[in-house]
Amino acid sequence: MPEALRVALDQGTGRSGDPASSLDRLRERARAAAADGAALLVTPEMSMTGYNIGAEVERLAEPADGPLFRAVSRIAVDTGVAIVYGFPERADGNVYNAVRFVDATGASRALYRKTHLFGDLDRNLFAPGGELVVQVDLGGHRVGLLVCYDVEFPEAVRAHALAGTTVLVVPTALMGPDTSVATLLVPARAMENQIHLAYVNRCDTEGELDYVGLSTLVGPDGTELLRAGPTEALLVGDVDPAATEAARAEPSYLDDRRPALYSALER
Repeated sequence: MPEALRVALDQGTGRSGDPASSLDRLRERARAAAADGAALLVTPEMSMTGYNIGAEVERLAEPADGPLFRAVSRIAVDTGVAIVYGFPERADGNVYNAVRFVDATGASRALYRKTHLFGDLDRNLFAPGGELVVQVDLGGHRVGLLVCYDVEFPEAVRAHALAGTTVLVVPTALMGPDTSVATLLVPARAMENQIHLAYVNRCDTEGELDYVGLSTLVGPDGTELLRAGPTEALLVGDVDPAATEAARAEPSYLDDRRPALYSALER
């Protein structure tokens, strides 16, 4: 069994439309996470540029191996912390709402493009990703990536659990006034799939959008291991594989499934 994985959740971002300020913040947060023993730092959706930035997406979008990646890579190397960050990726004539996993050596280990687009805000700016389950191994833990609205679809999280994900990381930009996704749905997703789930939200304001914060790390039994309020915070906690093993001992939702009865889900 692997050792516990210490994870840091950064509830906060730089100035919208200003990647330089976001990188400055990321550098400071990565140093703080390293000082607290974290191996992985997770930031919110579109953390490098801002999310509700309209046509600025076209100006700020860049290839996956562009300047943002190189800058984040240097921060990871300097601090010894793996980093998950969000950015608008330009590829194949499209722009994607993407998150990237950079390990502590500065290498890109995974890239995920948001598959479930939320309303006109997403659909007017981004193309949907075509690969649902993207994973990376970190210290013996299978880490999976989703973005914000993706986690609201039970099929997406179940697909990760069936593919072996034990820690699901979800950078997010959940806006108010409703907070039920963060407080009710996310713990349920972790419990019903018996996985750890790190849900990392924004807590600022962009235009007409007020983000609610409430970032959380939830254990495989639905227990909130970390929970932020509505303001900036850096939360650090441990993912214990023994908790996953205990949660799946009885009942094991994955083992007790009856897929032959679920054919309607294929439509």
